[in-house]
Amino acid sequence: MLALLLFLLLVAVLFGLGTAIHLFWIVAVVALVLWLVGFLFRPRGGRWFYW
Repeated sequence: MLALLLFLLLVAVLFGLGTAIHLFWIVAVVALVLWLVGFLFRPRGGRWFYW
């Protein structure tokens, strides 16, 4: 019984990590696309970021 509970806990943790990593990849790709668009369409002679 304890082994089954540990197995289910391990599966839940790995599924949660997999989902989180997948979402982080999506966020990273969106950030990269926004960065590239900002870099390609920056104002003439100026910075495209303001921080």
